[in-house]
Amino acid sequence: MSSEQKKPQKVIPIKAESQEKSVSFYEAHKKIYPRSISGTFMRWRWLMVWATQLLFYGLPWLDWGQRQMVLFDLGARRFYLFGYVLYPQDFIYLTGLLIISALALFLFTAVAGRLWCGFTCPQTVYTEIFMWIEHKVEGDRSARIRLDQAGWTWEKVWKKSLKQLLWVAFALWTGFTFVGYFVPIRELGSELLALQGGWQIFWVLFYGFATYGNAGYMREQVCKYMCPYARFQSAMFDKDTLVVSYDTVRGEARGPRKKDADYKAQGLGDCIDCKLCVQVCPVGIDIRNGLQYECIGCGLCIDACNNVMDNMHYPRGLIRLTTQNAVTQRWPRSQILRRIARPRVLIYGAVLVGLSVAMVVSMALREPLKVDVIRDRASLARIVAGGKLENVYRLQVMNATEATQTYHVQVHGLNGIELVEGGEVEVLPAQTRGVAVRVQIPYGAAEPGSHHIVFDIDARSGEGRVSEKSVFLVPR
Repeated sequence: MSSEQKKPQKVIPIKAESQEKSVSFYEAHKKIYPRSISGTFMRWRWLMVWATQLLFYGLPWLDWGQRQMVLFDLGARRFYLFGYVLYPQDFIYLTGLLIISALALFLFTAVAGRLWCGFTCPQTVYTEIFMWIEHKVEGDRSARIRLDQAGWTWEKVWKKSLKQLLWVAFALWTGFTFVGYFVPIRELGSELLALQGGWQIFWVLFYGFATYGNAGYMREQVCKYMCPYARFQSAMFDKDTLVVSYDTVRGEARGPRKKDADYKAQGLGDCIDCKLCVQVCPVGIDIRNGLQYECIGCGLCIDACNNVMDNMHYPRGLIRLTTQNAVTQRWPRSQILRRIARPRVLIYGAVLVGLSVAMVVSMALREPLKVDVIRDRASLARIVAGGKLENVYRLQVMNATEATQTYHVQVHGLNGIELVEGGEVEVLPAQTRGVAVRVQIPYGAAEPGSHHIVFDIDARSGEGRVSEKSVFLVPR
């Protein structure tokens, strides 16, 4: 046997990696327990909660004349908005409203960041309401943490049950109100009590379940992972946008100290590292690490920090609503306000004002009458008694007022043209009526071919007058 055969082979052992060193690509959700706080921004948040919810829950119960003030009747294809009756042909107004809303969002974001998210977004508003219910039933932040960590005692069972009951009741009322914008809310209430209306019941439960899940459990996860606004907001920010900012120069180095200690001699800044700014944050971020996309601009960390600064007898504003340029260049408030009127803000504002004025003027000058003229294709042209040539049309007359209207129909455009039938049309309030009209001309009064004519329709009451073009066919 050769020496090479006797030489032992080198073996490299392979060891399995322990589970403790494995890396997970998914972070487990950690429940956030926001601490209650008082201050200017908190008062503003609750003011917006009251304003938006009084409007949302109260508007469907208000009447205008003999109908609901705001009603989007999809079945009848009519939208009732205060004193206006809108039809699918008025879709341009909805388009204009959406464009104005988008421009307003761009303007507010360019000026002061995510104001919409922090104060008026439905997700924010309903989360605040659900957390208020949770606070009233289960107690403050520390009490809620202890309750969740404790075993299932009688106290925990009844508190959790009461909270769930109140959440479900509020969510169902929200779903009922939402559907009440599309079905007359008083009729909807009667149908639900009688367990009638399958689709109505479905949408009440669906919207209620969405409110319950989003505001009760998902909360900040909707803002962090589902809302697209958080992702593209940076495109609307610049260094002169007002955002919640931590003054690093003034605050660092952070650390605890006694109230009467000479912390400057210890090399400390104004931040005492109490972490209250983190505990009050509804999305659970630390604003001291810089502006993050999760920040909804609610300003609760400002309230918490100002309270701490007051207790420590330090100047307020360690965390404040300011701009990046103001923090780095130590600008005074006057300089910050001057920089608000920068070109992009002026452009957004000018376009927004222009579109809003155009929308209001268009609505004010809108004719409460719409007419569609349709030629009768079953009878293109015919010769009738008296040697006259006749075309038949169908007029779809839409009365956009809330009173019965009588309309007078006339036609012109050819020599000797006259309306034989359908000269008077009566239409009920907010209704559409189709009427057949016969138009005649003397035989030979026009050359063979297609000739333009015009129908003039005006209300006897003076509420509406329109002119619609059509064609009169003369056969060869």
